[in-house]
Amino acid sequence: MVLGADKYLDRVLLTEEQLQTRIAELGETISRDYAGKHLLLLCVLKGGVLFLTDLMRHISIPHEIDFMAVSSYGRGVRESSGVVRIVKDLDEPIENKHILIVEDIIDSGATLSYLIQLLEPRNPASLKICTLLNKWERRTVDIPVDYIGFDIEDEFVFGYGLDLDERYRNLPYVGVVNQDNL
Repeated sequence: MVLGADKYLDRVLLTEEQLQTRIAELGETISRDYAGKHLLLLCVLKGGVLFLTDLMRHISIPHEIDFMAVSSYGRGVRESSGVVRIVKDLDEPIENKHILIVEDIIDSGATLSYLIQLLEPRNPASLKICTLLNKWERRTVDIPVDYIGFDIEDEFVFGYGLDLDERYRNLPYVGVVNQDNL
């Protein structure tokens, strides 16, 4: 247990073993689907880093990685503001590359919708989405999600890349927040 995390943990939603098993399955599927293609994994920072790191270990085809940082939340904010800011853009052009956006969690879909609108004019060969967690109940924007680790209920979660006020991303599991202790 990471020091202090137990105070905020209501229950473990996804264990380390469940996460790693599903990520390995996703890696195998992605490897098969993108065989022979120029694949670029585009990680959405900060939450997607752990997922990206483990996912890319299970992708058996050559691929590149790049990062974008977008924000629609702020410290202490529990729901998206709906206003998306680009904090860090890509380092390289994506024209004619097959882009797979790697995201930690999709909630309303507003951030990813904005990101897709930003990336499509850059002429990628394809643009798809892979998310570890999918909160389908919260979706307000219809976006296609091509690879889903887990569909989850509308609960406030943290760990495995997902933060609680920028902390506890290093937990090896995904936990549900005990809201009484916030």
